[in-house]
Formats: sequence, structure tokens, C-alpha cells
Amino acid sequence: MDANDFRELALGFDDAEESAHMGAADFRVGGRIFATLAHEHLGLGNLMLSPELQQSLLTEAPEVFLPVSGGWGRMGATHIRLAVATPEQLLKGLQLAWMFRVQKNGKSRAPRRKTQG
Repeated sequence: MDANDFRELALGFDDAEESAHMGAADFRVGGRIFATLAHEHLGLGNLMLSPELQQSLLTEAPEVFLPVSGGWGRMGATHIRLAVATPEQLLKGLQLAWMFRVQKNGKSRAPRRKTQG
């Protein structure tokens, strides 16, 4: 897999859009990032996951997935080694990141109050 495959798959999710953050391509849903190509020059994609989702991918395929270094990694940010990832692994990682972001977006919305009138 490569950055073009990452981009194509990331943009295949409902309401996914490509944008940029600090000069690198990112992929958003509801205006919030779920994946980036910030480390594309190293052959890596980045997935924004929960620590629990990250751990499940690390356990399943430690040769493909690894935590981003530092605090971001401890919060669930995960690299995927594009050259060794299968299409199924890349799709699964992106799907988990997209679903996690959609769920977080839904929880962060304030409930609407009914208007009286």
C-alpha cells in the first residue's frame, strides 16, 4: 500500500474530506481529523484512535501498526506502515479511525433544546 491508496480509501467513507494540517494531508469527518499523511515521507499513515482500538491493532499486527511517539501515541494516535500493510489492514485501520471520530463528534454535540412557541 502507499499514500495514494491511503488517500483513496480514506475519502471513500461517508462525508470524508481531504484538508491539510501543518502542511500535511489530513482526512476529516464532521470537520475533525480521523487520519493524516503527516509522516508520508517515512512511509507512514496516521490513524486517530482510542488507546483501546490502538491496542487491538497492535496486538493483531505489530509489524504493521505502531503508536505515534510521545503523548499523541499514548492517547491512541497510531502509525500504519503502508509498505507492509495489506489492503484489508489499511481499510480496517481507516474504518476504525473514521468510526471513532464519528462517535466522538456525536458525543461532543450539545443536545438541542426544544423551542417553545
